[in-house]
Amino acid sequence: MASVERMAEPRRPRILVVDDTVTNRRLLQAILKKKDYEILEAADGDAAIELIHATRPDLILLDIMMPRKDGYEVCRELQTDPATRDIPVIFLSAKTLAEDRVKGLEMGAVDYITKPYDRAEILARVHTHIHLRALTESLELANRDLSLYRERAEADLKAASVIQRSLIPSQGTLDRIAQIDVAWWFSPCQSIGGDVFNVVRLDEYHVGIYVIDVSGHGVPSAMVTVSVSQQLHPQSGVLKEISPMLGAYRLREPSEVLERLDEQFPLERFGKYFTMAYSVLDLRDGSLKSARAAHPPSYLVRKQGGIERIEPAGTLVGLGGLVPFQTDERRLEPGDRLFCYTDGIVEYPNPAGERFGDARLREALQTEAGDSLEDLCASVRWAVESFSGELPPEDDISLLALEYRGAANPG
Repeated sequence: MASVERMAEPRRPRILVVDDTVTNRRLLQAILKKKDYEILEAADGDAAIELIHATRPDLILLDIMMPRKDGYEVCRELQTDPATRDIPVIFLSAKTLAEDRVKGLEMGAVDYITKPYDRAEILARVHTHIHLRALTESLELANRDLSLYRERAEADLKAASVIQRSLIPSQGTLDRIAQIDVAWWFSPCQSIGGDVFNVVRLDEYHVGIYVIDVSGHGVPSAMVTVSVSQQLHPQSGVLKEISPMLGAYRLREPSEVLERLDEQFPLERFGKYFTMAYSVLDLRDGSLKSARAAHPPSYLVRKQGGIERIEPAGTLVGLGGLVPFQTDERRLEPGDRLFCYTDGIVEYPNPAGERFGDARLREALQTEAGDSLEDLCASVRWAVESFSGELPPEDDISLLALEYRGAANPG
């Protein structure tokens, strides 16, 4: 049979009685001995200081009138030492004037008891301050534990944030796709959030483009985000229907991709739903197929002028396909730009409670010809942050921009 270790018994409260008169020390010990206190004694101020540093009492009963170093000096010395300033001191004195009491309290004492001693008063005041001392120590311990927990939690959040940021596009990988240029702005409202986006190479002729916004913030939303991102890997079977036996595959229609995700991430299983915009771009001719799951519309800004909304019908992912997902088809010409984003941009408030809104976003997206995608993303960010008046974001912010450069030999 396994042995059971006995828990350490709690230490009895330790009280130091400091008085140069033996009779007074014995009287206080006689009053306190029936209670479960450990009583220590010191006959003068110097001995008291030495004993305090050696034993760390929970309460000090300190006589004021003592030779060489009186109680005031002892209290002043304790108050100037960070190691002892929190130990409560009750002054003992025959002085009964109000100014004497005030002086004692101003010196840092927590209480003041006059002689001759009343047994009930001594016991009541000692019990009160011992209890307060125990509560203070418990609170300090809880605060230390909370600080340690916060430090660990912040370290975990930072690690999770690094993982989440690894899910967004890798510029080095995208630079090898000669037919497109990609830029983005990503700003989670906490260290980690529920937004994720990417541009993935499906094969030598096609890329997949997605933006996802998982409901909520923090670790639970981020965990769902990571899981969805894993499902959107080109070899997972969600974006492609793969036949290992034949070594062949079929690119799934964007609406079909959303249907499969809707099956894999039911609300009742994860407690989260998400919105999503997903498109497939044919690098050879610029044909673009898009589907949307209750996500904000994507915008297509034409090089020749004009802006188009892409918003095929579709409900939230996780609701079991209440509304069928539809696919929108367009064709991009060289220089046309596609913008996908999450609602953290259009719902960003200003101090007056007004939202940034769709109209301001459309205006920010139609910049002067020749502006790079990076400059354009920076312009949108400037417009949003200027509008907000430095209010912190209420939601994660993601903006993904893609420009079709035109057909070329696949890279």
